Amino acid sequence: MIVWIAFLFAVFIFLALDLGVFNKTPHIISTKEASKWTAIWVSLSFAFSGVIYWLYKTGYVDNPNNLKPTTAAIKYITGYLIELSLSVDNIFVIAIIFASFRIAQKYQHRVLFWGIIGAIVFRGLMIFFGVMLINKFTWTTYLFGAFLVFTAIKMLFSKDDEQFDPQKSAIYKILGKIIPISHHTDKEHFFVRIDNKNYATPLFVALVVIEVMDVLFAVDSVPAILAITSDPFLVFSSNIFAILGLRSMYFFLANMLEKFSYLEYSLIAILTFVGLKMLLHSFIEVPEWASLGFIALSLLAGVVVSLRISAKKEAERPSRDEE
Repeated sequence: MIVWIAFLFAVFIFLALDLGVFNKTPHIISTKEASKWTAIWVSLSFAFSGVIYWLYKTGYVDNPNNLKPTTAAIKYITGYLIELSLSVDNIFVIAIIFASFRIAQKYQHRVLFWGIIGAIVFRGLMIFFGVMLINKFTWTTYLFGAFLVFTAIKMLFSKDDEQFDPQKSAIYKILGKIIPISHHTDKEHFFVRIDNKNYATPLFVALVVIEVMDVLFAVDSVPAILAITSDPFLVFSSNIFAILGLRSMYFFLANMLEKFSYLEYSLIAILTFVGLKMLLHSFIEVPEWASLGFIALSLLAGVVVSLRISAKKEAERPSRDEE
């Protein structure tokens, strides 16, 4: 319990410094600033694997599965990479939401900050119930595995022209029935008072839509990491570090999303792998290093192929313009 409290307290300190010190004044986050913070969060996330090793070696954290320190550290890194890779789809959706509600760049960080607060709460609840289900009803492992394989197949055959329109979504319509929605922003405020009546600004609407979409994405990501481990602390910590780094990664990748279009095939491969691992866990035992290696290579292949094809298209563009 002390370790859990200490971890949550550290997360609270990180968030307090983020909003109260580093981003106290709303501003447009440059690619340079975003890349710096992305590097910091990724470094912290990998460095935390050393803390995981120490915690499981000293026995300061509950270890229901009797994991060895090295195994626990590898499972944490594997889970973190899974969550990080599945966050890429989330970044695409966030970009669409911000564009749809015309959220100014300098206010986007504030929306994502409060979105992360909600994501931590909802992810925590989903992880708690997911671990409880797997530990109590072992057959749910097959259910989660089948769901992940189904999701991968659905992603593979989905059409590129299927666009998500936040303003036509059920979330937007339901929210409009609860509170009036203003079509104009008021700086960084989530609510505005007009004619003695409270209205939700586009910032608040975007926040709610992002929050709901994160829950939907968690339906995929939480079972995926449960295929690696059902240890509550490993699942939760890897999830939280991926979420904390999501904001800086969004601003880093927001202007380069088209360059990573082939990364989706890496996500399909990862979902299929972890799904089959859950379905066949009674027959085939995949070593931890093999799981980590497959996921890392899938991500690397997706990034390399995306960048090469993107560079090739850019090189061909001038010749087409001349024609």
